[in-house]
Amino acid sequence: MTTRLSASRRSLRRPAMENRHARGLRALRGLGLLCGLLVLGGCEAAQPGASGSPAAAIPAATVQPEESRMWMTVGDRRFAITLADTDAARAFAAMLPLSIDMADLNSNEKHAALPESLPANASRPGTIRNGDVMLYGPRTLVVFYLTFSSSYSYTRLGRVDDPAGLARALGSGSVRIEFSRN
Repeated sequence: MTTRLSASRRSLRRPAMENRHARGLRALRGLGLLCGLLVLGGCEAAQPGASGSPAAAIPAATVQPEESRMWMTVGDRRFAITLADTDAARAFAAMLPLSIDMADLNSNEKHAALPESLPANASRPGTIRNGDVMLYGPRTLVVFYLTFSSSYSYTRLGRVDDPAGLARALGSGSVRIEFSRN
């Protein structure tokens, strides 16, 4: 009787194991199909013009239209600034070239009154970053050279692309800064 019982147990296990094996094969095939589709999709996306535009294959960070770029010169140091996509930034760029004496405040920013008001759309950024160029109120230009938390509201004008050395160039007192389009 033990041989019959063990034989019947073996016969019950076999369909269950075959079933598991068949499910595993289906899952493996599905995974292979998915991988194949991902590889083909990646190959198509890498082709120039695959999405209808050759520029789509170029990362957006490397494309800098001239109208979104300006320069800030402090002494003999020149810093590239990427302008924000705001009405205030466009109005600021329209004022350039501009040479302005900026006073230090709180050992983290330079500020000065602009010759005319800009269209402000202030919000609280929470964290101010080294290199942020902002508008406080409708007329105060601010260049930040340290990163810190703030509860004040500002309108974003732009950001220094590479703020390394910005704090040193600006120094601790008042400084003359030249803003230009080229």
